[in-house]
Amino acid sequence: MKPAQFDYYAPTSVGEACSLLARYGSDAKLLAGGQSLVPLLSLRLAQPTVLIDLNGVPELAYIRADDGGVAIGAMTRQRAVEHSSIVREQCPILPAAVEWIGHPQIRNRGTMGGSLVHSDPASELPALAQMLDATFTITQTSGSKRTLKADKFFVTYLTTALEPDELLSEVYFPVLPAGTGWSFVEVARRHGDFALVGVAAAVALDDSGVCSNVRVALFGVAPTATRSPGAEQALLHQKPDEQTIAAAASEVVKDIDPPGDVHASIAYRKYVATNLVRRALTEAAQRAR
Repeated sequence: MKPAQFDYYAPTSVGEACSLLARYGSDAKLLAGGQSLVPLLSLRLAQPTVLIDLNGVPELAYIRADDGGVAIGAMTRQRAVEHSSIVREQCPILPAAVEWIGHPQIRNRGTMGGSLVHSDPASELPALAQMLDATFTITQTSGSKRTLKADKFFVTYLTTALEPDELLSEVYFPVLPAGTGWSFVEVARRHGDFALVGVAAAVALDDSGVCSNVRVALFGVAPTATRSPGAEQALLHQKPDEQTIAAAASEVVKDIDPPGDVHASIAYRKYVATNLVRRALTEAAQRAR
C-alpha cells in the first residue's frame, strides 16, 4: 500500500517545528528516523494530514557529558550513540542496549527520540530509560519546556505523555553510581527481531557485599516497559548468591502482564522473564564485584 496524502514540511529549527505543531496540532506527525512511522504510513495505520520532518533540525542531534550523566538530543542516531566514546565511558549499558536494536542499517537511521516516543513495549530504549530513571525534556509550542521522569513519560502501549503540540527535545541518562554492575539481556526469535522478553538490571554492593541498590526493568511483558519492584525489594539488603537471586527473579511474575500472541504464549513469556532476570542479576552482581 501507499501512504494517504499528506502535506510535507521540513523545518530547520526547533522554533519552526514548534510553529508548525501549533498550527496543525493533532493533524500532524513528526518524522524522525522513520523506522516506525514510515511502515505505519505505508499500511495506513497512521494517516496524518501533515508530516513535519525533523531531519533538518541539527540542534536536536548531540551527545554530551552533563552533570553526572549523558544528555542526548532527540534526533541523535542510534548508531552515533552505539559508537560514542562519551557514552561508552559514562554509561556503558546504553551502547550495549542499542546494539540489540534491529540491524546496523536500522540504527543508522533510527533516532533515540523516535524510538522513545514510539514507546513500543518490546523496544529496548524505554526499558533502559525506566531502569536508569532517565529525564525527558519536552519543548512546547510556546517555547517553554517541561521535564518528566521515565515512569511518568511512558503511559501505555504506543502512548507517551507528550501532547499533540509538544516534541521531545532531549533525554538525560544518569550515570550509574561507582561500584554498580549492570546487565542487558533479551530473547528474540532471530537476531534483529523485536524482543519476546528483555531485561535491564543494575546491582550496587556495599563494602560487605550486600546489595545496596537493585534495579530491574523489563520489556515485552506489559503494555509498556516496566520496573519490577518485587524483584528489586527481594534482593535489596541481601547478598547476591544463587539462592537470593533465584528468589528475587521468581517475584517478577507478580509485576508483569505479558501478552500471548502468535510469537509466544503468556506462560512462555513469564518463564523467560524469570530466567532472564536471574541471568541479568547474576551478571550485574558479578560486574559490581
